[in-house]
Amino acid sequence: MRDRSACNRITYVLGPTLVHAGSAVLGLLLCLAVSAIAGCGRSSAAATGLPYYNSADFTAVWPDSAEAVANAHRIAAFALNDQRGNIVTEQTLRGRVTLANFFFTTCQGVCPKMAENYRRVQAHFRDDARMLLVSHSVTPEDDTPESMAAYALANQVSPERWLLLTGDKATIYKLARRSYFAEKSLGKTKGDDEFLHTENMLLVDQQGHLRGVYNATLALEADRAIADAELLMQEPKPAL
Repeated sequence: MRDRSACNRITYVLGPTLVHAGSAVLGLLLCLAVSAIAGCGRSSAAATGLPYYNSADFTAVWPDSAEAVANAHRIAAFALNDQRGNIVTEQTLRGRVTLANFFFTTCQGVCPKMAENYRRVQAHFRDDARMLLVSHSVTPEDDTPESMAAYALANQVSPERWLLLTGDKATIYKLARRSYFAEKSLGKTKGDDEFLHTENMLLVDQQGHLRGVYNATLALEADRAIADAELLMQEPKPAL
């Protein structure tokens, strides 16, 4: 695991948009401001790795050893069905960068905008098998594989790049709140039977670690997720 300089860490936490805008001037000013206490200038060639997230409060963590990476939070085991009726598990996602969210096909609130931005990400990675988008239904009792297939057709969902998952409701809700931390800290206060609805989308690396959280209703956030996904694709595989 490549280390990340103090400057890069502070820049990422204080201004994720700044990082991806590539503003050399503002970045230099920030470096100068913290260099005296953080040694920013000494590590300008440090790794471009993204932070890891191990808890629902999304505190950014940069592991400093292979052991720390191995012990980082991972998405738990699951088994659900996609829009084609195929069984999808956590192993289906391993080895690829995944962008996950939670929705339902009849949602007329934030879901259409979320779908629009997912199409934006899908278009960017259309021919890149290293990327997978995953949308989990929060009303699986209504969203059968057949209704998901109809939704996929209406929303230009490519089954090779974007999976719509349905199945056991308890499994999906547990996955959302305890693995993806989809509702952030709010999810910890909710009962298992309380309705799940969130605009967040979560970036997961090839080993199942949480590496980013974004607002799926915003095109700017979709672009940030794209840029971060590309960074993950450049990371070396962690040592076992």
